[in-house]
Amino acid sequence: MRFRLASAMVFAVCAAVAADKEILLFAGKPSHAAMEHEHNAGVLLLQKSLSGVKGLHVSVALGGVWPEAALIEKADAIYFFADGAEGHPVFLDPARVAAIGRAAARGAGLMFYHYATEPPAARGHQEMLDWVGGYFELNYTVNPVWEAHFEKLPKHPVTRGVSPFSIRDEWYYNLRMAEKHGKMTPILVATPPMSTVSEKDGPRLGNADVRSKAGRPQTMAWALERADGGRGVVWTGGHYHKNLGDENFRRLVLNALLWIAKMDVPAKGVEFTMRDGELSENLDPKKK
Repeated sequence: MRFRLASAMVFAVCAAVAADKEILLFAGKPSHAAMEHEHNAGVLLLQKSLSGVKGLHVSVALGGVWPEAALIEKADAIYFFADGAEGHPVFLDPARVAAIGRAAARGAGLMFYHYATEPPAARGHQEMLDWVGGYFELNYTVNPVWEAHFEKLPKHPVTRGVSPFSIRDEWYYNLRMAEKHGKMTPILVATPPMSTVSEKDGPRLGNADVRSKAGRPQTMAWALERADGGRGVVWTGGHYHKNLGDENFRRLVLNALLWIAKMDVPAKGVEFTMRDGELSENLDPKKK
């Protein structure tokens, strides 16, 4: 009887451990000026902000160092905050693409944040469509800095505890988005001012398509329920590290991480009170 009871207790403990969710946060190499693209500081702040969530373990990969295979294989969700385009960490190596593809195929959630939404010019496009429903496309998407007014938010787990807000950031818009690729919910929608539409063409500056949509609402972040059962989030803001100090901005990001990991988002969203000076921790040494 004692042996059976002990065995049952061991099984219960193992089951509890197995029930924990795993989120992997990837931070790219240092980039841009001080307080911009603070990959390491941003990832470490998110990890700290999620430390109080029961049933969750958060791992980080810092400085652009690709995580060990075991971390990817056990992750229920993976978040990327890094430079994109030709230096995109996922698309530097076909083996990395395959590893993330396998994670998505088994149902892991994926979130690409700011510049990481842009794959290289000639590869990675189909993967981004399949994994998260869209991407930043050269000569189509634009990346102006402007103050977006998010006056209305949809009813969705990602928006729990979040109020309408306005914030200045490098908000990309006119992204290439998949058609009929699961259920997509726009999370952040605003109308860019005319000043963000350049009359000149450029890879990220302006083009005929984006000018034809001037004055129309644009989606800056969305949540995707993939047809295969997995989840994805695209978030185009995040250029300025200070924006993680905004409670609504930060809570949306934290809620999104729980959501892609298929965890219950609290009714009031993820709550984390930042203390003075916390945004200045773990910054990379950069030029002012």
